Amino acid sequence: MVMGLTTGLWVSAQIRLCDRAFIPAAVVRRGDPDVGTVLLKINRFEAGVTVFTQTSTLGDEPAWSRGTGPAPVTEAEADAYIARQVARDPDLWVLEIEDRKGEYKMIGKIV
Repeated sequence: MVMGLTTGLWVSAQIRLCDRAFIPAAVVRRGDPDVGTVLLKINRFEAGVTVFTQTSTLGDEPAWSRGTGPAPVTEAEADAYIARQVARDPDLWVLEIEDRKGEYKMIGKIV
């Protein structure tokens, strides 16, 4: 995550930011509280679901990649992707954000 910030604290901050913006968000899965990687499941309902995977740029800045591909997918496809990732890495966090209006602002670039 961000230098000096544990994953658990970062996830808590995202929940708080969403709460203040009236965007429903929930921790679906808790991983390693210090160094776990985060998957962001952004549910846009009729517009589909996108799962973003935490990564970093060459300059070591926080970034996200579209784990489920360039276009939104169904919720079932997103959940299947998440299940495969969790099977590979038991320390993963999964944060689901229900963002019908597209108001959630991610920190970092999308690569």
